[in-house]
Amino acid sequence: MNTRYAISLSALILSLFCLPAWSQTPPPASSTGASPAAAPGPGPGAGGPGRGRGMRDCNQAADPQACQYMQTQRTQAQETCKGKAGPERQQCMREQAQKVDCSKSRNPEQCEAHKKAVAECKDQTGPAFRQCVQQKTPPVDCSKSANPARCESMQKARAACQDKPQQERRQCMRTQMAPPPSK
Repeated sequence: MNTRYAISLSALILSLFCLPAWSQTPPPASSTGASPAAAPGPGPGAGGPGRGRGMRDCNQAADPQACQYMQTQRTQAQETCKGKAGPERQQCMREQAQKVDCSKSRNPEQCEAHKKAVAECKDQTGPAFRQCVQQKTPPVDCSKSANPARCESMQKARAACQDKPQQERRQCMRTQMAPPPSK
């Protein structure tokens, strides 16, 4: 009985001393003297502040060069718009997206159509902007897709969820894209 008490007490004390160390975040790369390029990127699922996705592994993409190009463009746009917040940042990111060279895209026609739709809807913000772009962008040609079945189901989900506000739309898309329950 006395041994159990001692083990429990030492485990409690150990966890109280170690817990604060586990919860601390590492210092930024600039304060440790390392260059920003040497700093590790965000972990899986990080994708940056407020994002739920991480960077895609371009080695597994259908077109690795196009994937790498788009990641580079996004990183440059984020760096350009770094000091801005809210609508000003959104506008900056849109302007940077308009500078993307669609000839390096996996589907250049779709890229150009999307850029044109964004330019036509530039005066709108928020859900109105998203809906405007969605309405003005022609649907993707799923025959050119790497996974035509998934492309078709994504198109159906977008159509079913297009009029919903942001949070409801996300949930609707998850529900629509979820695999059917197995029996």
